[in-house]
Parts: sequence; C-alpha cells; structure tokens
Amino acid sequence: MSQGKTILVLGGGIGGVTAASRLRERLPREHRVVLVEREASFVFQPSLLWLMTGKRTRDGISRPLARLEKRGIERVRGEIESIDAAARTVRVDGRTLAGDYLVLALGADLAPESVPGLAEAGINLYTPDGAERLRDARLALERGRIALLVAGIPFKCPAAPYEAAMLLEHDCRRRGVRDRIAIDLYTPEPGPMPVAGQEVSRQVRQMVEARGIGYHPEHAVTQVDAGEKRLAFANGAAAGFDLLVYVPPHRAPQAVREAGLCGPGGWVGVDRATLATSFPGVHAVGDVTGIPLAIGKPLPKAGVFAHAEAEVVAENIAADILGKPAAARFDGHGACFVEAGDGRAGFGSGDFLADPAPRIKLRPPSRWLHWGKVAYEKYWLYKWF
Repeated sequence: MSQGKTILVLGGGIGGVTAASRLRERLPREHRVVLVEREASFVFQPSLLWLMTGKRTRDGISRPLARLEKRGIERVRGEIESIDAAARTVRVDGRTLAGDYLVLALGADLAPESVPGLAEAGINLYTPDGAERLRDARLALERGRIALLVAGIPFKCPAAPYEAAMLLEHDCRRRGVRDRIAIDLYTPEPGPMPVAGQEVSRQVRQMVEARGIGYHPEHAVTQVDAGEKRLAFANGAAAGFDLLVYVPPHRAPQAVREAGLCGPGGWVGVDRATLATSFPGVHAVGDVTGIPLAIGKPLPKAGVFAHAEAEVVAENIAADILGKPAAARFDGHGACFVEAGDGRAGFGSGDFLADPAPRIKLRPPSRWLHWGKVAYEKYWLYKWF
C-alpha cells in the first residue's frame, strides 16, 4: 500500500463535495484529502428556482463548507490562480499546493459580459444574488413583458430556463396579474433540451406553450440595449422586455483554460468511462468537462452527472492508492425533475451514453414528482453536510 498520498479536489460544488467526501470515506487518515474552494458555503443550485419564487431562503439552501472538516477533509479557501496539470500543483492566493492526484471539479464560469449590455439590463438566473433580485423584481412587476433569455450554449441544467418560465407564469397567476403580463422565452437551441431527443423536446415545449408562454427557438442574442430594454438577435429579430431574466454564457474557468486542459470545444476532455484526463493522476468531473455523445453533441452539464462522475473518480483513485483494481465506470445514466408550476413537476431519465442516441423518457408533471424533488433536496443536503 502506498503511504501518505495527497488528493487535491478543486471546487466545492456537487462534484467536488461528493468526490472529497467519498475519498475521505474510502482512505485511511494517513492520506490527505484537500478541498480547494473560493466560497465559504456550498449552495444547492437546483433550489435557486425556489429562491427565485420566494419558496426558499439563501440560508435554507446553503451549507458551510467548514462542516466537511469534521470528517477529516482539509479545506483551503482561496482563488485558484494557476494549475500545473503535469506537476499536479495548484497556485491558490500566492500559495502552491502539491498533490499526488488532482480532481478538477471547478464547474463553469458564468460570463454575462460576453454579450454587450446583458449584465446591465437583466438578472442572472444562475446565481444566488440573481435569484434573490428576481424574487423581489417579480413582485414589483404588475404589467408588461418578462423575457427569459438563454444567452449561450452549452449551459448547465438544461431544464432550468423552462422551469423558470413555468414557475414565473404560475407566480403571475397566483398574484392575479397574469392577464397583464406576457412571458416569452428566447433560446439559440432548436428546441428544449435537444440532447434528450425529439419526443422529450416536444413534450417540454408543449408544457411551456400550454401555459401561454411564447417560445422562440433559434434566437441567438447578439446584444442587449439596457436603456431601450430591447434584445437583438443574430437572425435579425428584436424583442422588448420590462423584466429580463437570463442564463448567461458559460466557459471553462480561466485557470483551466490557461493550463492547456481544454480541448477544441473549450472544455476539459476526459475518458468518458473513467473521467481521466490526458495527464496522469488528473481527473475532471462535472460542468468543466466536455464529453461527446454518439449523436455528436456533448453530455449535458448537470449536477446529476457531476455527482455520478465524482463517485467513479473517488472510487478509482482510492483503489489505485490502496493497490486494488480501479473498476468503477461512469455509465451515462441521469435524471432530473422538471418543475412545471402549480405544485407539479415532470421527471426525465435515461441513458445518455446510449448508441446511436440517448434513450430518455419524460414522465408528465404530477404533485408526487414535485414532492419527490423537495425530498431529494432535503436528502442531499442532509447526507453530505
């Protein structure tokens, strides 16, 4: 058995917390598990939709990462300035950390500044600050137009903009202002959640349009005029808004890009079964990765995959350290709830690595599925913190 190994887990989201926790469970204490994260708290991202509608508080969906220290996970809080994948070292706030293994779980950086005027004109749906701003802004709007905008692809949690549209539509009905507020969703995608296949895409679009929400696919935004409250699109179309809610463009974190870890698609390339990169001892999980599917599109960026990938990586690294076969494989199975408003949710699940195409089914919205999502939120936060 090898002695005194150090595993650096970079990132404290779902993938990083899962990987660090599982490694700590599997390895004796002479081996160090170090979690590097700039934030003090973990935020359960799927619940930002409920923060947006006032059903949650930030404290209710957050947990201090310091709690992981009680399990024997070391924590380094700071900004990752650079990564040397070949040497397996990381520069954090001027300090160099060295590891025998690296697990990259840094997620995707949000880049609203890449679309002129976007940050000034709208509210970022994908941050806690943005969700809290939207919680208050929706109450101030009693008439006009809400525009939900997907500003770039790929983006994490492919169902989120559709869920947000349906939850805001329900909120308008609940407040008695629906007849005075139009809701439109604009996206560069050809249809909702296209990787899931034509039938699932059709079902989600039907769910959205049945609620009187205008759906505008193949609308790639080029700029936003904050003063005029107007969107301009690459296809020549334009649209006005009174309240703009956006999913920002995503990109790999700067330190990852500068380390030469990204492939032609702009994301970290990995073996899709083991999540190993081209650098020995370096793995990547979650949104920072780019995993091609049989249909030529990438695996969606979603917490369910970050979690499953982290389980695989933790098991294999621990096995390698303990001198056992590294037999865990990522199988590509995933699932997600789709909040539809009215206290109901759908549920999509299936095999995304299937050949020749992903095999996904969507169960129609029900109250039971909504409460299933609530239960999963409670379970996840309790189990890992």
